[in-house]
Amino acid sequence: MRRLLPASAVHAIGGWLAEGGARYAAGVGGHAVEYLPAQWTGVEPWPRVFPDRSQGTVAMVSRTQVVAAVQAACERHEWSEALVASYVWGQGRTAYGPHRLKGILEGDAVDTAVAQAALALREEDAVAGYRAMQGVVKGLGPAFFTKLLYFLSLAMASSGVPRALILDRRVARVLRRHAARVGAVMGLPSAEAIAAWTWSDGGWTPHRYDMYLQWMTAASAQLASAGVGWPDSPSPDLLELALFHGVWDPTAWAVSAKSGQPQS
Repeated sequence: MRRLLPASAVHAIGGWLAEGGARYAAGVGGHAVEYLPAQWTGVEPWPRVFPDRSQGTVAMVSRTQVVAAVQAACERHEWSEALVASYVWGQGRTAYGPHRLKGILEGDAVDTAVAQAALALREEDAVAGYRAMQGVVKGLGPAFFTKLLYFLSLAMASSGVPRALILDRRVARVLRRHAARVGAVMGLPSAEAIAAWTWSDGGWTPHRYDMYLQWMTAASAQLASAGVGWPDSPSPDLLELALFHGVWDPTAWAVSAKSGQPQS
C-alpha cells in the first residue's frame, strides 16, 4: 500500500487512456468480447437477454449487457443463470468453455453457493462474497468466480467498499512482477520467490483478494490525482482492464543506484 504505481506506470496507463482506452474513460461498461452463441448449445439455464443460440454468427457481449443479464437472473433467483452470463463473457470464443461450464453446472452446490455469495456481497462486502465462493463449486476457480462477484456487485448495486473486482491470472502476473521489483528495491531477501508465491496464477486466499481490492482502489485514486485524465469517480475496474490489457510492464522500471528508488 506504500508502493502504489511508479511514474512509469502512471505514464503508461495515462497514455493508454488517451488512446486505445479512451472509449472507457466514462466507464468500462462498453468493454465487450466476441463469442459464438451456437457454441453454447446445451448449456442451461441460458440468460434470457442473450441472443438465441440458433444463430451461427459471432455475437458481442459487453460488461453492461452481462450486468443486465445478471440483474434479471437475480430478480428471479436464477443463480445458475447469473453464473452462465458471467462465464460466457469470461470465456469469449474459447472452444473448451462450454464443456467446462456444463461440468460445473452438474454440481449440486452451484445455486446455493451463488445465492450465498450474493447475500454476502449485499450484507457484508466483496471479501465475504469471495469467501463464500472459494472451493465450494467444483471446477470454478477464483479467476472466474471473481467475474461473477464483479457482475453481481454491479447488478445488485452493492454498497460494499472496496467493490468486487475481477482477479485473473493475467492481472495477477502484472502484480507479481510489480511486487518482485518493489521487494528488490526495498532489499527484501528472496523478493522474486515471495512475489511468485503471493501472486501465484490462482488459488488466492480471501486475505490476498482483500489486499488486491485495497491496492487497486488506492492506485485508482492515485491515478485520479495524477493529471492523466483518469476519472474522479472510483474506477478500479478501469485499472483492472488496463492491467489485463498489459498496458504497463513492471519489469520496465529502472532503478537508480544512488537513491535505490524506482524511476520512470
